[in-house]
Amino acid sequence: MDKQNFSIIDLEKHETRDIKDSHKNGELTVIWRDWDRIIKNPQMIYLNYVNPGEIKGPHIHKNRTSYFLCIEGKMIIIVKDNNGKYHEIKTNSKESKLISVSKGIAAAIINPSENISKILVLADIAWKPNDNEMTNVIFDDYNLKKWINN
Repeated sequence: MDKQNFSIIDLEKHETRDIKDSHKNGELTVIWRDWDRIIKNPQMIYLNYVNPGEIKGPHIHKNRTSYFLCIEGKMIIIVKDNNGKYHEIKTNSKESKLISVSKGIAAAIINPSENISKILVLADIAWKPNDNEMTNVIFDDYNLKKWINN
């Protein structure tokens, strides 16, 4: 995997315990800490909703690197690297995988499920209306619809 194009980061998870009897009452997943240096000062954080069976993209962010964490449902990110090779990254809300897509790299997000998927997105540069930071592209030689159940 070429980290200049994209990367998959296994996030740190910790069990949480009840204060009275110490039974496991859940867990927490660390997404960002200022000293981790996984993400350099996120400038924008937002929630991306992907409807069932829908595809967002593909497109390229010219100036920003984006980080995706599926927090509800399922997500497939298709990345086309600088060499034209496609990478299929499947994850869901039960996994703690942060997917990084570098600026200038084409990617699409697919929801292969029958429910809305919620994806937490962190970006190193904030989006502004009409800033022309994103360019839509077409994956002519890849079948995005193969992930969608008809």
